[in-house]
Amino acid sequence: MSAPAPTVAELAQRYGLELRGAGAARIDGVAALHDAGPAQLSFLANPQYRARLRETRAAAVVLRDADAAGCPVPALVSRNPYADFARIAALYESRPAAPAGVHASAVLAPDAVVEAGASIGPLCVVGARSRIAAGAEIGPGCVIGHDCVVGAHSRLVARVTLVARVVLGQRVLVHPGAVLGADGFGLAMDAGHWLKVPQLGGVQVGDDCEIGANTTIDRGALGDTVLEEDVRLDNQVQIGHNCRIGAHTAMAGCVGVAGSTTIGKYCLVAGAAGISGHLTICDKVTISAMTMVIRNITEPGEYSSGLPMQDNRSWKRNIARFRHLDEIVRKLLPRQRDPDHDE
Repeated sequence: MSAPAPTVAELAQRYGLELRGAGAARIDGVAALHDAGPAQLSFLANPQYRARLRETRAAAVVLRDADAAGCPVPALVSRNPYADFARIAALYESRPAAPAGVHASAVLAPDAVVEAGASIGPLCVVGARSRIAAGAEIGPGCVIGHDCVVGAHSRLVARVTLVARVVLGQRVLVHPGAVLGADGFGLAMDAGHWLKVPQLGGVQVGDDCEIGANTTIDRGALGDTVLEEDVRLDNQVQIGHNCRIGAHTAMAGCVGVAGSTTIGKYCLVAGAAGISGHLTICDKVTISAMTMVIRNITEPGEYSSGLPMQDNRSWKRNIARFRHLDEIVRKLLPRQRDPDHDE
């Protein structure tokens, strides 16, 4: 028989939260404010959803002290509601444990090493001199090339490809379709034809990183492409060869980073932003969605470019005027320095 669901009071004690209200209700799941029922826990982190708090039917809500007075149900007061809710929600996430050992349909190179307790799923391939550490889980259809390492308790969900010389640290999570260690985009023009530059480096991924579905990380041309610890990449992110991504940096979907760029620690890059190659971005930089970064960033802060959405008629009018911007500036400011022509 499984253990009974924890009570609100037990959750408060376990996670160091202040309980305001009754704590006897048992919590058997989590849900959003507008969907939660009388046996579920919810949370409020974004003030935009305060109106939903008044109508919630949740058994309890994790929220900040400033929102507790408006909560019609028991409250778990937190300094960081989203983070504490995430910790509690993990109690209700379940998936079947992968069986230890190598599936009969997997193909392993004679010199590949699979440590005790690792799991190699169906139709997997593990190449020469590669090592799968204890507790690692290689899901169905994964391909691990030569000279790769999958660290302890890391998980490749399904159809992940580690092409060559990819080293994953401990507790790394890689989602389906991701490709790590493919050739970087290295080309040299000679006599009117492209000459491919050999990509002789690898990829190093630190502990506790997460790599989203269909994300690609190219191996280095000479040295390695590096993700430091606790880097989080969303789906369909592209990291070019010889990039270095600092610890605790996160990137949302469809971000592209060109080769040989270094991004600092604790940076946030929003969706569809593009970062040119051979740049350096310092620690604690936030780049908003669809921003194009073409020069170094040396001061922490928030950076934006791109045009916000507007109705189509206004957009057409403004774009038409934009074509005349230089002419207008010259008329209004005749002595304005022209950086393209002035010396």
